[in-house]
Amino acid sequence: MRTPSVGITPEGWPFIGLCAFSSCIFALVGCLFAACVFLVLTWFSAYFFRDPERVTPGAPDLAVSPADGKVIGIGPRKDPFTGEERTCIAIFMNVFSVHVNRSPVQAKVEAIRYYPGKFLNASFDKASTDNERCAYLLRDTDGETWIMVQIAGLIARRIVCRTDEGDRLARGQRYGLIRFGSRVDLFIPAGYTPACAVGDQVFAAQSIVARKMTLSRN
Repeated sequence: MRTPSVGITPEGWPFIGLCAFSSCIFALVGCLFAACVFLVLTWFSAYFFRDPERVTPGAPDLAVSPADGKVIGIGPRKDPFTGEERTCIAIFMNVFSVHVNRSPVQAKVEAIRYYPGKFLNASFDKASTDNERCAYLLRDTDGETWIMVQIAGLIARRIVCRTDEGDRLARGQRYGLIRFGSRVDLFIPAGYTPACAVGDQVFAAQSIVARKMTLSRN
């Protein structure tokens, strides 16, 4: 049996430590209001950078969500590697979402591309082409290609990539994060169909967002 736990992603400790240190300093000099403000910021930093353990589905021929958040779009969109139209599932993360991103399938990272850009609201359609973003081309064990795109948002100013080209990722394995509100687009192969709907709340490594299509028998 796996014991549930909630950790803190390493990128969060500098923020938590700075806020906690500032709260202590203000408390020592008698500035209680500022001490309380930084105490609240310490709590928020710990909450924002939380990294809970997840139970990932083990059934074959499915993909899990690469991010926590709300599905804001499902439809054809040009992928950043070939320019071909593929079905894209867009997931928007607000400041209260877990921001650690995870691999949707077991796959090898074949290519990573970083695109500098703007910091528009990540829920806008043009954010997928105008905003700062990092795209990952994955090839699963069946030879199918998947594309994940981390897109910086209105407040986000840092995309964190923890993987390199040639790495192999397990389904649900952490590969990076985006700070303070953002979006992840998942381009699925032609043989898969979305298993979620616009408006759904999904959870990284846990919620099923796509399944392989099966041929019906007459």
